[in-house]
Amino acid sequence: NLIKCPGDLTTRTANLTTSKILWNSVLSTEGAKFMGLDVGNFYLETPMERYEYMKMPIALFPKHTIEQYKLNENVKNGFVYLEIWRAIYGLPQAGSLANQQLRRYLAPAGYYEVAHTPGLWKHITRPVQFSLVVDDFGVKYVGKEHADHLIRTLRKHYDSVSEDWEGNLYCGITLEWNYIERWLDISMPGYIKKIRQRFHHEMPSKPQHSPYQVAPKIYGAAAQDTIPEDNTAKIDEKRVKVVQQVIGGVLYYSRAVDLTVLPALSSIASKQASATKNTKKKVEQLLDYLATHPKAKVRYYASDMILNIHSDASYLSETRARSRVAGQFFLGSTPVKGQPIVLNGAIFILCGILKFVVASAAEAELGALFLNCKEGKIIRLVLEELGHKQPPTPVHCDNITAAGIANDSVKKQRSRSMEMRFFWVTDQVKLKAFDVQWHPGQENMGDYTSKHHDAKHHQEVRPWYLHEKNSPRVLPRAAAPSALRGCVGNLPNGYIRSAPLPRIPVLRQVQVPVGH
Repeated sequence: NLIKCPGDLTTRTANLTTSKILWNSVLSTEGAKFMGLDVGNFYLETPMERYEYMKMPIALFPKHTIEQYKLNENVKNGFVYLEIWRAIYGLPQAGSLANQQLRRYLAPAGYYEVAHTPGLWKHITRPVQFSLVVDDFGVKYVGKEHADHLIRTLRKHYDSVSEDWEGNLYCGITLEWNYIERWLDISMPGYIKKIRQRFHHEMPSKPQHSPYQVAPKIYGAAAQDTIPEDNTAKIDEKRVKVVQQVIGGVLYYSRAVDLTVLPALSSIASKQASATKNTKKKVEQLLDYLATHPKAKVRYYASDMILNIHSDASYLSETRARSRVAGQFFLGSTPVKGQPIVLNGAIFILCGILKFVVASAAEAELGALFLNCKEGKIIRLVLEELGHKQPPTPVHCDNITAAGIANDSVKKQRSRSMEMRFFWVTDQVKLKAFDVQWHPGQENMGDYTSKHHDAKHHQEVRPWYLHEKNSPRVLPRAAAPSALRGCVGNLPNGYIRSAPLPRIPVLRQVQVPVGH
């Protein structure tokens, strides 16, 4: 902590989304398989151009070490002073030096990191691609001889390289491959048990099916009132740290396999700095829910590798008049009008709270489109760098006004007061990067993580988002009249979803206020 090392010390490593995209690519590429590699002592003994210095108390050295190296001859004021020529654990530059050395080793053999996606590597000619997280290689290969080439290249320079030809574990995530039927199950068995043991959490007396306490429903004009602030007493710093540690421990699990707790996590995390007794109760409920449902699993199927985005928002659903935004990203095919949407496990979930107050539900939905399409641009690039070309990405939105603004099919009159950045989506639609389509709420997978739900709803929809025995494979089209009621008002009988989106005269005819 006393070392001040000049220069950039960050190391480019693959994130969870990149790894999930790579796994989907394995399933969707004929003859492809997945394996894991691990380089031992990756951070140790990397040559250093700039030496570091340290001192250690002579009392810390074993007697035989003192005698072997004659350390007593070099003691000053009870310390031995050392000059470090090669990297050791604890140096802030150790990761960066090890990564740079790996690049030098792999470059002559034809391996390189792609330009825009950190931690994603390819070979110039061989069908080998891998994601790299520190010293863990997740390798996609077509033909064992090409994987052997990567292993031989690593063994030339590293003494310890372990191989996992089954590809059953990567970054703490268990992978169960079925190459015949072309599906993959990912899970983290035992993770929740360790979390509960760490925080001494006991099994709840009765099952808990909701990760977050839902505010009671309010009808009429009062439904637009903001959620009241939490006025319970604040907890001490020690308990605040426990709250923060629970959030940190559960976050990786939720991002990896269990998206159902993400809305609860984001709401609790927004209050962790000034946690109260009520916040602590919510953390307990979250742990009760995880104890009740400790074995979340996500299944991926082979697909056309076309990115699909379902975007949604909930207006005034958080304290201080804030709104929640959400998005579900999965790989499938381009939706065909009138046909069911083929579902797949999520590769990324956007779940957050808008940082500022928006003036209407339509602006919240437009904000969700903006944030989802920003993430979509990055994921599109990852897919294309893996060799999966992308058409305009289909984006589902269940708000006609927001979809109309994105497609430039409504007159922007009252929307002039909306956040300017949100209109970037309109430019992206014109550039054919995205294809924003209106769909009723029943056809929008992003709705689930855009708000908090009661236990009954969680139980009903859990098979749609996590893999269970009764999980469906397709999302059927909702019946037009019933689906449209409650979304955009009472539309004329016989109205059906069509492309392009309804023009402004239709909105005037049914007198739908902006934001409803």
